[in-house]
Amino acid sequence: MQWETVIGLEIHAQLATRSKIFSGSATTFGAEPNTQASLIDLGMPGTLPVLNQEAVRMAVKFGLAIDAELGRSNVFARKNYFYPDLPKGYQTSQMDKPIVGKGHLDISLEDGTVKRIGITRAHLEEDAGKSLHEDFHGMTGIDLNRAGTPLLEIVSEPDIRSAKEAVAYVKAIHALVRYLGICDGNMAEGSLRCDCNVSVRPVGQEAFGTRAEIKNVNSFRFIERAINHEVQRQIELIEDGGKVVQETRLYDPNKDETRSMRSKEEANDYRYFPCPDLLPVVIEPDFLDEVRAGLPELPGEKRARFESQFGLSAYDASVLSASRELADYFEQVQTVCGDAKLAANWVMGELSSLLNKDNLEIDRSPVSAAQLGGLILRIKDNTISGKIAKMVFEALAAGEGASADAVIEAKGLKQVTDSGAIEVMLDEVLAANAAQVEQYRASDEAKRAKMFGFFVGQAMKASKGKANPGQVNELLKKKLEG
Repeated sequence: MQWETVIGLEIHAQLATRSKIFSGSATTFGAEPNTQASLIDLGMPGTLPVLNQEAVRMAVKFGLAIDAELGRSNVFARKNYFYPDLPKGYQTSQMDKPIVGKGHLDISLEDGTVKRIGITRAHLEEDAGKSLHEDFHGMTGIDLNRAGTPLLEIVSEPDIRSAKEAVAYVKAIHALVRYLGICDGNMAEGSLRCDCNVSVRPVGQEAFGTRAEIKNVNSFRFIERAINHEVQRQIELIEDGGKVVQETRLYDPNKDETRSMRSKEEANDYRYFPCPDLLPVVIEPDFLDEVRAGLPELPGEKRARFESQFGLSAYDASVLSASRELADYFEQVQTVCGDAKLAANWVMGELSSLLNKDNLEIDRSPVSAAQLGGLILRIKDNTISGKIAKMVFEALAAGEGASADAVIEAKGLKQVTDSGAIEVMLDEVLAANAAQVEQYRASDEAKRAKMFGFFVGQAMKASKGKANPGQVNELLKKKLEG
């Protein structure tokens, strides 16, 4: 039987506010346990929550960016459950009237096609604390620093049909929230976490299969692996005569498997009811207009502009617009050197390779945009060859010069473009390889083409890579044919 995968994702984006959603406690990552939990976060009797307006602004920003219906009057609810890291016994969230309603996001797939993924809703809620198991022998410690941190939970429609599509969607959300400046997207620190709802059904069947939810997956690679494993598990279970049960599962990356955690709760299990401590939030038209006016150029808009303004390919434009920081870096390089294609090649090539090797983000690049732009200028005006440019780039990355010009001067790397000097050098090369010259002149075209590379190599070696390659090729051909 042929099977179809159906996936819906719930992404929890931690909003980049300086204080929590209902209290003035800080949200700094890595603080000592329980040093950033106020009486409000602890749910002490007599305390009252006060909504953080900046969290509302960030949620509205996201809603506008995905062309969503916005809840002009939205309500907070209490989601009741009991767990050690939830001191109040309930989580303040949204149920019937979320701040962001139906919207959509377009994703680019590996084959170049674009697919629209529906977004059901995005609602504000507070995070719970964290249970710590490692340092307590036979016991569990509770850190409530995270309790009350503002989250935007983004719920997709079940429109995703493969693990690769799921990763493309999460990457698109990741890029969008970073462009908007509402979340730092640091998955290692838990700023962006994903719950994957996965089911399978026979191809052609309209009804959905029973889904399992894989909780808190925190990397693109693990999302793909977890979904693929769960799909295979469900197919094998059904084909062996079993039934998939609705449950919450955990992905173990060390064993590359999902494991059952608990049966999946339904909404009525949480006994949602409107929070009596918080009034409905009314979004005024003036507030909407203000937020809309402050929206940045979004990833899709930037990608389209890179194609139209700079003539970049769809692939190059997509890679360079994947993050706001990378796009800004590329544009700065292009402004300095005036050549978008060369700038794109160097940013996607040598620079990306350097950053990957040293595991660095673009904002920590040892080569600044101004330095790289200056380097490309020296390639364009034939001061250095492409090969020497790589040597200059390595020197800049090692901090051996403030600019490409300084490195070229200090290391004597200026390209030789004097035709007379190149001719003298070529005559010496040909004289030293007289037998090969005779062999070349006696050969057919196919063999000459192969041998020509030998002479070019000898010439560049003799000039220590400084001779202009174009001139070397032109003059060498004349001498060999002469």
